[in-house]
Amino acid sequence: MIINAKVPITQYIRLTSFAQIPTFSGLRKARERWLKWRKMSKIKMKTDVEYLEFMWPMRHFLITCGDIESKSNIIAVSFCMPVSKEPPLIACAVGRGAYSCTLIESTKEFIVNVPPKELKQQIYYCGFHSGHDVDKFKETGFTPQPARRVKVPIIDECIAFMECKVRQEIETGDKNLFIGEVIEAYADEALVKGKRKIEYARGDFPWKVYGTRFGGE
Repeated sequence: MIINAKVPITQYIRLTSFAQIPTFSGLRKARERWLKWRKMSKIKMKTDVEYLEFMWPMRHFLITCGDIESKSNIIAVSFCMPVSKEPPLIACAVGRGAYSCTLIESTKEFIVNVPPKELKQQIYYCGFHSGHDVDKFKETGFTPQPARRVKVPIIDECIAFMECKVRQEIETGDKNLFIGEVIEAYADEALVKGKRKIEYARGDFPWKVYGTRFGGE
């Protein structure tokens, strides 16, 4: 590599791997200073919540549960992901003691509804209110519609749906992890065919829930 004397050495340090930088005195000292700064600049995080900030932004999902003919509910979650291709399994973490947790345990069914970003306010409402106290379908204006193979309703305003049967429930700290087999999945036709593009709902670190010394309320 040819060093251009007119370019500050800090640019080479920033843009080039140290394996490529000649180890003559000036560069070696700069490298040592950089490594010392890197070591000193790390701050210990609490393992209860602070590390979670660096796992966001995450996608938002709306989980419906219960029975469309009687009592159904909506819960906003981010801890939701595929965990198996064959069989198709999805894992969703729900707070132990939450109303939705009780409903899912009772019916052994739930639906993952995928909302677009335009539903951000409704998502937050579902995340900060309990189905014990309010009818979230009524308060958000969401339209419940019959699903195809389970008794749980879908949210008509969402754009994709995964109907799940609970195959396993695992206690994980303060949450219960529901492993659901996807028995039916469908989405907006224009979206599937690539004729419609949307921005999925996702959020930054939820300070109101996990506020720490790194900022937030």
